Amino acid sequence: MRNTLLSLLKKPSGRYVIIGVGVYIFELLVIFVSQSLGAGPVLAVTFGFWLGLILSFGLQKFVTFGDKRMRHQILLPQILAVSLLVLFNFGFTVLATQLFAALLPVAVIRTLALGITTIWNFYLYRTHIFISTSTVASEEL
Repeated sequence: MRNTLLSLLKKPSGRYVIIGVGVYIFELLVIFVSQSLGAGPVLAVTFGFWLGLILSFGLQKFVTFGDKRMRHQILLPQILAVSLLVLFNFGFTVLATQLFAALLPVAVIRTLALGITTIWNFYLYRTHIFISTSTVASEEL
């Protein structure tokens, strides 16, 4: 198990999945803690969503893709791109739910939509949004 985890951590795709699962668990913990402190379900999910999104952005940028650039000329477009991607993913998920709700359980639809968005998110993060500092440095030579 340890060797499998270590081999996954060596590849961006492995780090991407591990961080994604970790952030999902973090979101669930935020929801649980928020509700235990008296927050209602909507507020608890809101806290979990936004804290998870912020954590995911940072971990994917710095850990998964090794993009250490922090200048606002880089960071602001990345935040905008990720925000637009989140909105697009949300729209895709809602559309998939509307199209397939009569055929499949909602949890299955959400899981399939999450799988699909995870694949194109990884591609877009890797090729357009987060570029590793080492890639940028080699391209500047």
